[in-house]
Amino acid sequence: MWEGRPLLLLTTTGAKSGQRRTTPVMYLADGGRLLVFATKAGAPTNPAWYHNLLAHPEVTVEVGTETYEATATPLTGEERDRLYAKQASLYPQFGEYQARATRKIPVIALERHKG
Repeated sequence: MWEGRPLLLLTTTGAKSGQRRTTPVMYLADGGRLLVFATKAGAPTNPAWYHNLLAHPEVTVEVGTETYEATATPLTGEERDRLYAKQASLYPQFGEYQARATRKIPVIALERHKG
């Protein structure tokens, strides 16, 4: 299922539990940042990891052989719409997820900490 797909491991801090949790998610590179999409395969609710990063936007990203700290920022408006459309053009299932969802699927930018 994930063969050939760009994946990263996203580690968030639980909004309620405070426990660290790691989730594999597809990403889209956008300049110096990585974008992730809270699709939950088009379910009516956002995935738990999205709620966690809203509560605690400091996350750990593991991609390839690299691990680093990043800040997660939800995107809005035209920027969100344009980047979600780009992901859906590359991976048509993302268009299906949005069509099935009764919510606007969040797009989150992961920006690496400097230093």
